[in-house]
Amino acid sequence: MERVVYDRMAELDELHWWYRARRKVLKALIERNIELPANARILEVGCGTGHNLKMLERFGTVDGIEIDSEARAIAEKRLGRPISDSRLPDLPGIERGGYDLVAALDVVEHIDDDRATVDALAACLRPGGKLLVTVPAHRWMWSAHDELNHHKRRYSKRALSALIDRAPLRLDRIGYFNSLLFPLAVGARLAAKLTGGGGGDDKLPPRPVNYLFERCFAAERVLIGTVPLPPGLSLFAIASAT
Repeated sequence: MERVVYDRMAELDELHWWYRARRKVLKALIERNIELPANARILEVGCGTGHNLKMLERFGTVDGIEIDSEARAIAEKRLGRPISDSRLPDLPGIERGGYDLVAALDVVEHIDDDRATVDALAACLRPGGKLLVTVPAHRWMWSAHDELNHHKRRYSKRALSALIDRAPLRLDRIGYFNSLLFPLAVGARLAAKLTGGGGGDDKLPPRPVNYLFERCFAAERVLIGTVPLPPGLSLFAIASAT
């Protein structure tokens, strides 16, 4: 990702509606669909500034991986111990077969070889362990935002399912989220394309708008993982190691 993306993440990951609501939605998804032992070992790959680590620590002991040195330093302060700088898709030095949950939250789309990446994530799981992946949805929504974030692709539900199916994994559940704001996001992306703008849709909006968007997105935690949500900005997949 561009340096500005990491800098903005560090500045806004406790304030911006997207980060705040997404944590609530993903927490509900894990609680509802991933049964973990009391002493679960969890690995977040591509943890950025560590803004998801506290949420994940509710479910067990968390290890992290982040290749950007500045983001990693922030994550280490939050976690209170070192964060690995191991790179996908090889993940050198990362224990294989030892984790109950591996989370790759908006990570896979950044890697050229997504198939090798998912294979490597699966290899870190114990038998029966769970992989949680989130990715941006809809190839037709490609925009300057994706360029700025160095995305290699956006995914259809079929493409993400196929990626999981080719790995030593069993797909348990797949679905959309960030659906309630999807029509607004589509309009904003189309307007940006027409005007030549884009890439700045992760800036902090005015406080009332930020509050409204957070409430709207976070409301999906009531339904996520119980009933299929309509098309949204993102896809999630939960899979079990075979």
